[in-house]
Amino acid sequence: MKKILLVCSAGMSTSLLVKKIEEAAKKENETFIVEAHSISEARTIGHAWDIILLGPQVRFQLQEMKKSFPDKPVEAMDMRSYGRMDGETIFQQAKQFLKV
Repeated sequence: MKKILLVCSAGMSTSLLVKKIEEAAKKENETFIVEAHSISEARTIGHAWDIILLGPQVRFQLQEMKKSFPDKPVEAMDMRSYGRMDGETIFQQAKQFLKV
């Protein structure tokens, strides 16, 4: 079971995507743990996740987060998919980065 951490400024807007990503995984009969947290929380708990996806509002911190977690994929979510709350596309993006 893989764990996807979604990160935004306060963890609020990204929390809307959690359910949509879980639904996308369920359609494919896959089990993923998905949670949304603020950027400050992510710095503390990021080590426990398989992938960290940053929302557009914290995209500017991508390089810093990659340096903090060099052993895992840290990527920015596609801005359009995020704006549309397109959990399916973001789920596929996560799988691609995880190579699963």
